[in-house]
Amino acid sequence: MGTSETGTPVWRIATLFPYQGAWSEQEYLALDTNRRVEFDSGFVEVHDPPTDLHQGILGTIIHALYSHVKQIGGAIRPAGMRLRLWDQKYREPDIVLLRDRSSGLRQEKYWDGADLAIEIVSESREDRERDLVTKRLEYARAGIQEYWIVDPEQASVTVLNLAGEVYVESGIYLRGDTVTSPQLPELGLPVADILDVH
Repeated sequence: MGTSETGTPVWRIATLFPYQGAWSEQEYLALDTNRRVEFDSGFVEVHDPPTDLHQGILGTIIHALYSHVKQIGGAIRPAGMRLRLWDQKYREPDIVLLRDRSSGLRQEKYWDGADLAIEIVSESREDRERDLVTKRLEYARAGIQEYWIVDPEQASVTVLNLAGEVYVESGIYLRGDTVTSPQLPELGLPVADILDVH
């Protein structure tokens, strides 16, 4: 088969990569892309690019947390930083935070854990299921002490804290409320500031 016609997919490029189920951790970590790609036991999940609202919320939260995290000697990273939950399982939360930047959990290509993970819920049913249910179970299993679920559709921020092996709700904050965090006790972040991005 010679050259393709304009507008046809380049199917052969897919043959450059492993089949689903056959990816190794090393192949996943070597993948260089501007898309969010997560990994689970040989399978890769490629996610849609974020919306303008999603990125605005992410930027607002990062900006609000950055100076606070710097003061306590921590580290914070936006999406793109891979988080290793356990062997053969990686996620890319919208935001990850460590209270101690010198923690041995920080690797060059991924973090091996976090104190706080934040997800901004996207619109699709599949995305909502993943952030509200699946990741809640996964992050608890991985021992991440705190998980925030920012839900623009419900105009809410849910703060979950680990109690044993499961999360319990520390608070569900709505517009007009101020988010507080057991991991960051000095922090107070108005929900309106998070959701009303320009």
